[in-house]
Amino acid sequence: MSVRATWSGLRTLHNRINASLERALQRKFHFGMSEFTALGALHESPEGELRMQELTEVVGLNQSSVSRLVARLEQSGLTTREICETDRRGVFSCITPAGRDVYRTASPFYEETLASIFEEVAADPELGPLLGRVRS
Repeated sequence: MSVRATWSGLRTLHNRINASLERALQRKFHFGMSEFTALGALHESPEGELRMQELTEVVGLNQSSVSRLVARLEQSGLTTREICETDRRGVFSCITPAGRDVYRTASPFYEETLASIFEEVAADPELGPLLGRVRS
């Protein structure tokens, strides 16, 4: 398999898995992969907070998209924003207790859904072998 074909296959594999996870999270929790990823990063951070720039890097969206994402999480009561006391230009996104509860509930669902998607993809004659190589 050529490098180009391998890359194309990996992109297809990623897109299929990501789209399935997105749909499942939307149906059950009314948020998608970006919100789940942001909540996970905040949940795992030692203080339950990240600078907006750090969150931008973790989520993989541009700054403006992350600002909108954080606004949606705030409206849902899952995060808050706080100004950095030592650098007034710095803004932190902080997970709330409700955000932690939602993440703890969503995380096992995510794992189970991902395992199920992997089973489906493993049966695909084109993507199954690639998934097998990636997982090994």
